[in-house]
Amino acid sequence: AAQLRIQSIPTVHAFFKGQPVDGFQGNVAPSELKRFVDHMAGLGPEPDNGLADAIEAAETMLADGEFNDAIETFTAILEEEPENAAAYAGLIRAHLGLGNLDMAETLITTAPGALAKAKEVEATRAMLELARQAASAGPEADLRAAHEKDPKNPQILFDLATALHANGKIEEAVTTLLDLFKLDREWNNGAARTQLFTIFDALKPQDPIVLAGRRRLSSMIFA
Repeated sequence: AAQLRIQSIPTVHAFFKGQPVDGFQGNVAPSELKRFVDHMAGLGPEPDNGLADAIEAAETMLADGEFNDAIETFTAILEEEPENAAAYAGLIRAHLGLGNLDMAETLITTAPGALAKAKEVEATRAMLELARQAASAGPEADLRAAHEKDPKNPQILFDLATALHANGKIEEAVTTLLDLFKLDREWNNGAARTQLFTIFDALKPQDPIVLAGRRRLSSMIFA
């Protein structure tokens, strides 16, 4: 950090052939973000035209909750490469992060050409569904209390899992849905299993939560 003179957050540095070649600190204007992306795209002759660093920078913004900056950066990337699935999905996720669910849905339903079938964009469909559920999730504390009083009530278990996921407790939400599946796998047309697959689809395939959850679910199905 000292060597690169990092003094504020967010700080983005791009490297080419092991050397820092561009970057910015703090919030910058859209024109500056576009200049950054254009610069990286022009470095070549890398197969991705240098856009990988720009995408990585935008993903960092997403992780840090800088959703507006991420939107501007992903948009600039898409101007350079309109069918970049990672950037398009990142743009959708940034809108989800801001709570712009209708805009996210519009981007998903109007995704052009091959983007509509890209795995990155497909994952955002599950994210949108979970985000809409989160908007109507009940209070976690109340649902925990209700579950303690009636631990075998499938609706309470399902609602608790929804509230847990809405509060970012994804692993606990998966565990709760697995408990529901074990209790009554056929309840509400197999709602527990369907919801588990929705959560898995919203995560990366190799996410430890996905791997562990799929193993437990399979062991129950084939027990």
